[in-house]
Amino acid sequence: MQDKHHGTTQPSYRSGRRHVLSPRDERTLVRKVQINPRTTAKDLVKMLEETGTKVSISTVKRVRYRHNLKGRSARKKPLLQNRHKKDRLWYATAHGDKDRTFWRNVLWSDESKI
Repeated sequence: MQDKHHGTTQPSYRSGRRHVLSPRDERTLVRKVQINPRTTAKDLVKMLEETGTKVSISTVKRVRYRHNLKGRSARKKPLLQNRHKKDRLWYATAHGDKDRTFWRNVLWSDESKI
């Protein structure tokens, strides 16, 4: 059967290189990143290898960038909720009149006791 545009049975050539990942693999990868934004490219490569697709880390990074999932990570420190604010205010008002020796013995969250 001849091609109606070129009049030949030869396969037509396409410009550019074929994609390593199929559209289905790309959707799976994007879905994994949207569910857990902290997923590293290395973990995604391992996940794709389990399905039988061998890709490099840079390929995964390019796919993430193409879908606007750049190298951002989720917020590690959770925001204060109203309950936390109330508890902090209660603690400050309850212990506001204590002297310096009391406050020296308080373990602050940004220090550690060794």
